[in-house]
Amino acid sequence: MAQTCYTTLNQALKRIYNNKAELLLVLDYPNIPLHNNLSEGDIREYVKRRKISGSTRSDLGRKCRDTFASLKKTCRKLAISFWDFLMDRISRKNEIPWLSEVMFQQMEAPDTS
Repeated sequence: MAQTCYTTLNQALKRIYNNKAELLLVLDYPNIPLHNNLSEGDIREYVKRRKISGSTRSDLGRKCRDTFASLKKTCRKLAISFWDFLMDRISRKNEIPWLSEVMFQQMEAPDTS
């Protein structure tokens, strides 16, 4: 590993070297984006709501909020109505497939763009 006469730069180089395998994953999986803009966008709505509401009063409330926020975002990404999904699960009809199944189907589908 390269060394310079700058401590901060040496620390940065060491961190890059230690994370080399993770940083080079894009070579094995070229569909991995080189930025985190999508992840940042995913949590933006959640962060705004948390700031406005002042968070929750309990751990259970936080877990419920986080779970529903995640379900809502996943449904939106999969083009499934969140409301329809909730009603399907509450009514126990289970007509809408598991979200993980839909995700795998979309991953395996040929790209038509």
